[in-house]
Amino acid sequence: MPLFASPSPAALLRRAAAVAMLLAAGLAQAQFVWVDPKGVRHYSDQPPPPGTSPARILKAPGLPTISVQPAAPAATAPAARSALPLPAPLVPANPASPAAPGDSAATAKQATKGPQTLAEKDADFRKRLKDSQEADLKTQEQARIAAQKTEHCGEVRKAKQMLDSGIRIADVGTDGQKRYLSDAERTQRSARANAMAAECN
Repeated sequence: MPLFASPSPAALLRRAAAVAMLLAAGLAQAQFVWVDPKGVRHYSDQPPPPGTSPARILKAPGLPTISVQPAAPAATAPAARSALPLPAPLVPANPASPAAPGDSAATAKQATKGPQTLAEKDADFRKRLKDSQEADLKTQEQARIAAQKTEHCGEVRKAKQMLDSGIRIADVGTDGQKRYLSDAERTQRSARANAMAAECN
């Protein structure tokens, strides 16, 4: 007769369920979830490393949780592709400039102070995320203004071409009656159109 009896299947299932619950609890307590450039997902109670793109941050305090569904594998691919396709990390266009004396002093001060605390890392992460969002909003606003200017300048050039063509231009007065512009009115409108067209160049 064996000294130790083998555990029953029911006992093994209970142990497996307990281990799974412990793993799930550990992941649920992670305050930050991000994906590195290699596509590996990380769970931690500390912010991601500096330089991590906001697009790769799936979870952070104060931000909505992003659920990423795995990509379906291509039927003709010879090998299974990554389940989480992500864009390549952004590379700065300009090379890093030499450190200024002020930067050296700040670095020395940080080395004297010691490593950042969790609160300092979280504040630094929130600042970088806010700066990135503000930069995106500024870019969108600049694009909107440029589109409006393009449309406005197109209308100005069209009106200038019509005034310079010499054809008779009709207008509708306040009384609703149609009339043609006089030479003085045409000259006045042509000068105004030229000034507006000059601003578009």
